[in-house]
Amino acid sequence: MPSNDPIRPPTDGLRPLRYLLRTPLLLLHLLVSLPVALLLIGLPTARLRIGGERVDHRAIRAWQGGLLRVFGLRSRRVGTPLPGAALFVANHVSWIDITLLHSQHAVGFVAKSEISSWPLVGWLASRAGTIYHRRGNEHSLRDVMEQMVARMRSGGAIGVFPEGGTSDGRTLRVFHARILQTAVDADVPVQPVALCYGEHASAQTQVAFANGENFLQNFLRLLGDPAREAEVHFLEPVAPAAGGRRGMADTARKRIAAVLASGQPLDEAPVAADEVRP
Repeated sequence: MPSNDPIRPPTDGLRPLRYLLRTPLLLLHLLVSLPVALLLIGLPTARLRIGGERVDHRAIRAWQGGLLRVFGLRSRRVGTPLPGAALFVANHVSWIDITLLHSQHAVGFVAKSEISSWPLVGWLASRAGTIYHRRGNEHSLRDVMEQMVARMRSGGAIGVFPEGGTSDGRTLRVFHARILQTAVDADVPVQPVALCYGEHASAQTQVAFANGENFLQNFLRLLGDPAREAEVHFLEPVAPAAGGRRGMADTARKRIAAVLASGQPLDEAPVAADEVRP
């Protein structure tokens, strides 16, 4: 069982060297690669397709993939993402989940409104068409769901984290089913996506936010962490209304849990009263 404390102990003597090597690479990626990516996204030709993929989507994937490499993450895709309109649902442990999924498939995310104020990540998320939700605000959730349905009906792909927030990497929490109603309303499939860090998902707790750790602290810690693998598993899709939205959520969660459990046992997620509503 992984340690309760995901923060690497201070005896990691190579951490200063990694900062020395990666900080200039990060600055180069921000100052040179980012303007190029933004130019490609903003050009009138951004929606043209090359090899079946839009130019702006290729630019987003390439830049996000480069950012992963700066952090020492070697990304790999397993399975094939659904083309066109679909709802992608994934497990969630850190801000870098968005970067990892974007490196393999460009989608518009639904994320908590706090992300919009995060340095760099928030700005990039907004440029990528993220829909922001103010947690605990019923009106905000209805508006978000309406935007999701409209975007998927027009052929767009949406990504969500149905756990409702980041976990500690030890537990895959129960998926909130209500957000999956959008797939039913738009009549699009749901594709579960397992985001795995380390060989056989063995480093989930190392990547996850530690207790009391904010975005900047997690960002800097990951920048100095040892190199590791990062995999994006695109799993068998779930048809809309297959067992209703609760059944869809449970099926998606089981498929993701099976992949994560291949490397480490997952603690049983406690089920809160507001998580069992259909």
